[in-house]
Amino acid sequence: MERLEQVADELVASGAESGLQVAVRRDGVPVAEVAAGIGPDALVHTFSMGKALIAAVVHVLVHHGAFGYDTPLAALWPAFGRHGKDTVTIGHVLTHAAGVPAVPPQTRPEDLCDWDGMCARLADAEPWWPAGERTGYHGLAFGFLAGEAVRRAAAAPVSQVLRELVAAPLGLEEELWFGLPPDRHRRLAPLVDGFDNGPPDDAPPLRIMPRALLPTAAFGNRPDILAADIPSGGTMTARAAARLYAALLDGSLIPPEQLAEIAAVRVAGTDAVFGNPARWGLGFAIGRPGADTADAFGMAGAGGSWGWVDLPTRTAVAVVKTRLSPDFATASRVAAIVHD
Repeated sequence: MERLEQVADELVASGAESGLQVAVRRDGVPVAEVAAGIGPDALVHTFSMGKALIAAVVHVLVHHGAFGYDTPLAALWPAFGRHGKDTVTIGHVLTHAAGVPAVPPQTRPEDLCDWDGMCARLADAEPWWPAGERTGYHGLAFGFLAGEAVRRAAAAPVSQVLRELVAAPLGLEEELWFGLPPDRHRRLAPLVDGFDNGPPDDAPPLRIMPRALLPTAAFGNRPDILAADIPSGGTMTARAAARLYAALLDGSLIPPEQLAEIAAVRVAGTDAVFGNPARWGLGFAIGRPGADTADAFGMAGAGGSWGWVDLPTRTAVAVVKTRLSPDFATASRVAAIVHD
């Protein structure tokens, strides 16, 4: 798509973006791969856009019969059942309805790199609401809750399970990552801050994480954060993200009936953390940039990256970018071109 190339070049030339990749697949076939400001092989840390990766791993394990969406998390992870959390299911985790949206306020960046320590903290957490009573964005907690279910069911670290069950079958072993090995860090396109100021102390994100863990360029460029398994985020190329979403569509990873279950609206209401209208399927937000539609799903990342599926046109799209912006203007502009 020449228009996508033109727009990407314009955005980088104007300074609105520092580095940008866009990939589009339709019916599984690549129709556009665009890069501006960075190379097409550059890896970008995308923050919560990476939640799509752990969700995909969960769905593949469900397909393989390792557990179900109604399986209590405590059946896999008994310690998590403390303080009345024994009714939290895998489905509650995937729809941000588990009632454990926050990491402890004293959590430091280096604590996120200690898998067992983070899981112990979340197992001991008091729930904010009973499982399923409401939905509220689980931020960093999401990756550890879903990830510990994966780790226990597969008896392997989440990065290994991602590689073996998702990345390798799709030929993406070098392009989809949780913990990025240090010898691959040379492929990273560094993040650049585009925020004017940090959020005020009463901002919703600070209800669920301390300021030191906010998604800034300094945080996302830390070698220890990039190398650790923190599956609330992920590092990838746009073409790999689009291939992953296309694989959910074309049956490469899961059967069509499971896709329909994933893409259906499971919970809808006001987000109990951020206060915005929220609709969740299983592991994915319902909708796409610029369209409040129930026929699309995907995951956005703080700073403006976004990957999604449009079901009527069987189109998978990914936008990854290095300049962290406070909105999704670039993803919306891409969506307008792709879905016009």
